[in-house]
Amino acid sequence: MAQNFLSFLVLSLTIFQFLTIVESRSRARMYVESQCRSTIHPDLCVQTLLPYVTKTGLPSPQLLAQVSLASCLSKARFTKTYMNMVAKKLNETKNSEDYQAMEECLHKINDGVNQITQSFKELQQMGKDGDDNFLWHESNVQTWVSAALTGATTCMDEILLDGIDNSEKAMIKARILKVKQLASNSLALFTRFTARYRASHGIKNP
Repeated sequence: MAQNFLSFLVLSLTIFQFLTIVESRSRARMYVESQCRSTIHPDLCVQTLLPYVTKTGLPSPQLLAQVSLASCLSKARFTKTYMNMVAKKLNETKNSEDYQAMEECLHKINDGVNQITQSFKELQQMGKDGDDNFLWHESNVQTWVSAALTGATTCMDEILLDGIDNSEKAMIKARILKVKQLASNSLALFTRFTARYRASHGIKNP
């Protein structure tokens, strides 16, 4: 009898823990989906944020914007590395026209990496040095992320690269597109955070 009761107790605790995990994950998904509604690419937004939220609980809109920017920065760095590899290959084949096109695109992506890096640092500072500086930080982040988004768009639109095969060309465009989408989502999440912060702190728009 005691052994049966112990088995029942263990089974009950296991079921309870399982239901708690399921409920926690469901709550996390609902929270992330609500935060991502303002983005142009909500599915990508949920995919980006959900693993972080599942592990850490329900972070603030500011932290979610930081996670989104960090993901964008990581993807931009990988894209830059990949494009450097392709540029080196074009240079070795003496394809000067396509190499120049790649170099111009790389310059925009490199600028984007720097702009997103600065934006991430700026976002981390927001709210820590007083409300008087909040609008200044906000303007900087909006300017830099928007510039990175524009650079990625221009790069993807202008790059031709006839000197490389179609599969590699498709890979480049897909990577740049992902950077562009992540930057767009980051900007939307950032705007959502700043609007709520300004409203709760009585900070008026300039």
